[in-house]
Amino acid sequence: MKLIELHILQSFPVSCLNRDDVGAPKSATFGGVTRARISSQCLKRAIREYAQDNLPEARFGGHRTKLIVQPLADALGKHGLDDKAAMEHATHIADKLAKLDSKSVKEGEVPQVGTLTFLAPGELEGIAAKVAELVKSNPKAKDYEKKLDQFAKDAGLMDGADIALFGRMAASMPSLTLEGAAMFSHALSTHKTENDLDFFSAVDDRKPKGDDAGAGMIGTLEFNSAVYYRYAAVNVDLLSDADHLGRLSVDDRRKVVAAFIKATVMAVPGARKNSMNASVPPSYVLGIYKDAGQPIQLINAFEAPVRGAGLVDVSRKALEAQHAALKTTWGISTVEEVTVPADPLSTLIDKLTRHVQ
Repeated sequence: MKLIELHILQSFPVSCLNRDDVGAPKSATFGGVTRARISSQCLKRAIREYAQDNLPEARFGGHRTKLIVQPLADALGKHGLDDKAAMEHATHIADKLAKLDSKSVKEGEVPQVGTLTFLAPGELEGIAAKVAELVKSNPKAKDYEKKLDQFAKDAGLMDGADIALFGRMAASMPSLTLEGAAMFSHALSTHKTENDLDFFSAVDDRKPKGDDAGAGMIGTLEFNSAVYYRYAAVNVDLLSDADHLGRLSVDDRRKVVAAFIKATVMAVPGARKNSMNASVPPSYVLGIYKDAGQPIQLINAFEAPVRGAGLVDVSRKALEAQHAALKTTWGISTVEEVTVPADPLSTLIDKLTRHVQ
């Protein structure tokens, strides 16, 4: 497998980037001690949002939603079906793609499907175009339902690179299930980390000065600060597969991968961004291209948690030592290695994406 790998060290100040069910920063035990953690799902969400907002060349047009009926109806309407027929067939298509939520089926309201469904605009458009063509020739036709997956595949993921990278599961129509070409780890702190409590109070602006001096509201929030190790990789062979982005030109695939790398490096989860803004770029990035092999994390550089002041520098040295040891011990070979800030991010992207074919 041809691989692009990113090993990232990122120091976040006071923050709560990824919360658990009680609102506390997520954590995990590794190397026998508690670490701060950011889940891979949280990171992927941040990457998708960053790319959609800032990098149009990323082609991240996919939407994960239960609200697919109205977009389908709108697309069917554009292809000549009247409003009633468009909504009827959109509801039928949605039920076959992901099964309608029975609780949402109410007269006069647009129903929802029961599970989040990840589709690209081009796939919805492709399905609508084919269905509208069949319905116009036979208004009572419903036998197209067995072809919906093929209609979507015929359209391809030309504007759904996020689906090609992150994958999707389609329980109601398994043929649309797709293995993601990108791989992620949960981010873990390189050192022992424990959550702290922030006691806060809010003043009632209209409270008369003669009243008691107590606050209008008090409460506590949990936070931490940590240096995280993050790992992400792209299976370049799989990304070039026909069911993924094989229909794009090599140049366009390189643009997608370049956007993915930039978004992976730069995106920061948005939790509590107004009260605990933690938007800082990584301190260190090691980018690797392998023309054969398997994805390999360097997290065991921190199995024994690093200690002392200046955790970024200590973490970087441990990461580089682990990487060198793995290459020597296991004969792991790399074609390209680039580091930031020794080189700018643009150079890292250029050197890695030139291997995408």
